[in-house]
Amino acid sequence: MIRNGIDRILEEAQLFKGKRLGLITAPTGLNDRFESTIQILHDNFNLVALFSPEHGVRGDLNAGAMVDTYTDPITGVPVYSLYRKDSKRLTSDMLDEVDMVVYDIQDVGTRYYTFIYTMLYALEDCAKAGKEFVVLDRINPLDGVTVEGNILKEGYQSFVGNYPLAVRYGLTAGEIARMANEQMNWNAKLHIVACDGWDRNMLFTDTGRPWIMPSMGIPRFDSALIYPGTCLFEGTNLSEGRGTTAPFEMIGAPFIEAEKLAAEMNGLGLPGVMFRPAYFKPVFSKFQGELCRGVQVHITDQRALRPLETGVHLMYTIKNNYEDFSFLPPLREGSRPFIDLLGGDQIYRSESVNVPELLEQFREESREFEQMKREFHLYE
Repeated sequence: MIRNGIDRILEEAQLFKGKRLGLITAPTGLNDRFESTIQILHDNFNLVALFSPEHGVRGDLNAGAMVDTYTDPITGVPVYSLYRKDSKRLTSDMLDEVDMVVYDIQDVGTRYYTFIYTMLYALEDCAKAGKEFVVLDRINPLDGVTVEGNILKEGYQSFVGNYPLAVRYGLTAGEIARMANEQMNWNAKLHIVACDGWDRNMLFTDTGRPWIMPSMGIPRFDSALIYPGTCLFEGTNLSEGRGTTAPFEMIGAPFIEAEKLAAEMNGLGLPGVMFRPAYFKPVFSKFQGELCRGVQVHITDQRALRPLETGVHLMYTIKNNYEDFSFLPPLREGSRPFIDLLGGDQIYRSESVNVPELLEQFREESREFEQMKREFHLYE
């Protein structure tokens, strides 16, 4: 039986007793009986504040929507936003309300998912304020051994990448917190309530646990598994499938020839994946209401698949065959294009990209990160 940190919280009750607790959580903050971490802390300890990441603590907000301060209607506990337009940080006023901040959100194992930076920002803020920080750890659904992609470079930090991680990093949230706390010399009073029964080689489908959507954009485990590669399309003028029932699995645009693209991609013989011609009309996001042509990515072997490499091959196959392809301009004057922030480097926009050479460079950086991260493993 595999248990996440929240499933073991009463075994660690002494850690929380007598303290004013603030909780950073989301809809995935549930134990193995689908009881919410919010309710568990409220019923058993002194929960005085909720801190909301992107999407809200109850998951009722769309991607990118700003969160306002409000009162949780179920518990009556005040909810403070960690996804404000002007800041993603805990303020001194928020921290004055608590003795300890607890974090419980299911991660997706990929550098460009914002929850991990909410955790790291909060850990740093707690370190500065002398507050205790607890990670109720959760398994990494993409396993704890496979590393893919380049390491984020200095000068490319943002809320989709604010720490020198590989794209697919093979660590749990607790392990990342441990690594950052030591490497950044934050010296936070960090506690990790560890998982139990998890083997690092396990993918999510090996755990026997039900998939709870970490956000509406990741409805299935296949969505999470391909996400390290197809999220790159958020930095392009192609639809990444938002506004369909298969986000990050459907890639397309009105100018794509679906059958031709599918044939070209299948001709590459990439491991663990097949491409099907697809036609779709997003109900929101890019090309809302327009007919898009492209491919659906079908995973045929979860262990053989290398999602980042698959996404890179797909992006450059389209870029090299369609003049209408483009990378999106910066959102604000003076900022970097979004593809640079996702990529942690400007390398994707280089004049001439040799895909095999690019991927070999990524593999070398992955090997470097894989060696370094072992020091911070909590699980065998």
